[in-house]
Amino acid sequence: MALAAARPALPALLALIGALLPGLGGGQTSVHPPEAIIPRGGSVRVNCSSSCDRPAFVGLETVLTKKEVAQGDNWKLFELSGVQGDTKPICFSQCQTQTIAQMSLVVYWLPERIELAPLPPWQPVGENLTLRCQVTGGAPRANLSVVLLRGEEELSRQPAVGDPAKATATVLAGRDDHLANFSCRTELDLRSQGLQLFQNSSAPRQLRTFVLPETRPNLATPRVVEVGTEWSMNCTMEGLFPASEAQVRLELTGWNLHPTVMYNNDSLLATAKEKVNTEEEGTQQLLCVVTLGHQSRSRQETVTIYSFPAPNLILSEPEVSEGTLVTVECETQAGAKVVLSGASAQLPGPRAQLRLNASAEDDRRLFSCSAVLEAGGQVLYKNRTRELRVLYGPLLDERDCLGNWTWQEGSQQTLTCRPRGNPVPELKCLRKDGRSLPIGDLRPVKREVAGTYLCHARSSRGEVTREVVVNVLYHRNHILTIILVTVGSVAVITCLAAYIYNRQRKIREYKLQKAQEAAAMKLNTPATPP
Repeated sequence: MALAAARPALPALLALIGALLPGLGGGQTSVHPPEAIIPRGGSVRVNCSSSCDRPAFVGLETVLTKKEVAQGDNWKLFELSGVQGDTKPICFSQCQTQTIAQMSLVVYWLPERIELAPLPPWQPVGENLTLRCQVTGGAPRANLSVVLLRGEEELSRQPAVGDPAKATATVLAGRDDHLANFSCRTELDLRSQGLQLFQNSSAPRQLRTFVLPETRPNLATPRVVEVGTEWSMNCTMEGLFPASEAQVRLELTGWNLHPTVMYNNDSLLATAKEKVNTEEEGTQQLLCVVTLGHQSRSRQETVTIYSFPAPNLILSEPEVSEGTLVTVECETQAGAKVVLSGASAQLPGPRAQLRLNASAEDDRRLFSCSAVLEAGGQVLYKNRTRELRVLYGPLLDERDCLGNWTWQEGSQQTLTCRPRGNPVPELKCLRKDGRSLPIGDLRPVKREVAGTYLCHARSSRGEVTREVVVNVLYHRNHILTIILVTVGSVAVITCLAAYIYNRQRKIREYKLQKAQEAAAMKLNTPATPP
């Protein structure tokens, strides 16, 4: 510190000594170069000389490490090395008087540290973002600038003030800034000193911007779900940016589900399917949480999980003989109510019963039991059906088999004759000559099928017979018709001719008789006298 304090007073001290020495006047001291700029830790050669007309004593006063590398009568060349900071070496010479010359030695060096402060993990679009850069070291400071950049776009340029120097810039974050790189650069401009523009940059930092609307996501789910069924739910949200960065959590009363998430432009759809277990029965809370950036939006729905098996429908006997008493019972779980088809009006409850004497009309009759349960504000229905089989003997009446068919010859007809009975009866229809009647086949009608048949329906439970008559309409032979018509025509013509002939004959006979009577009258009349 004492040496540093003494350096500014050294030129004045040398000038004072020169003024007190005898023999005023003489040569002048000069230094070359008068100014120099070198990198920190570098070296420079300084030439000190005197204009004295006789050999003079020449020297260099400096705190730096120096070495004399050459000399002459009135000059010396010194090399200064390991220069760490700005300094002003002084050349002096002793002729008649002592004179001095001072040079300016400037040291330059790049900043030791350039750091852009960390950016927020997520920056909301439309809000201000402040960039902060800190620069440590670097000289000369008058030539040092700090530049804040977005990519290669210059946002702010500021002089480096203080050590460390701090520079800030504020920008409005937008969607275009998502994944943009921000950095800080220093510029040491020494082109005016014949050097170059030195640049150095901080490590870039990437910004992520986002948009998360204030609206809550939409959660679509059934309000009631049955145990044992597959349950589908989906959560949607729009207006997100970037939607692909959004995270979705679906949770059922603290239990995390595993949704499949699909993204489309600025929206997302999260879908999950779960098979409901018995342990989950009751009221559950379904939660959807959408997180983007450091913000979240959520929606919760209440879901009722219920167990509601189909009711029990019991027939006392599923297959009975005609006339047997059958009991039909319907039963469901507690809390539900049943309705049994065909049963008389009863008070609603978990059980219902029906009794009936089985008849042929009850064969294949379906009994339906409908159970009703209210869960989660909804009315739920479950049904079960059972079929009753009644064993009865063959039936073959008008509705089963018509007693009379009349068909046109050559037409396509199907003879339908189907007896009823359980078990199904076997049917045979035979004519007296043993010819069977084709039943159930579509075929052209022939006149030979006409006749009277006896249809027998037989099963293990009895036998029944029905008479069936088949009439076939057909046209007779055309030649015979022509002959008959011709014969008839001839007979008519003959009769007509005979009638006309007889009539003419009678007319002639009448006229002849009249003529004869007239002639006779003339013969019998006496002559008139002249």
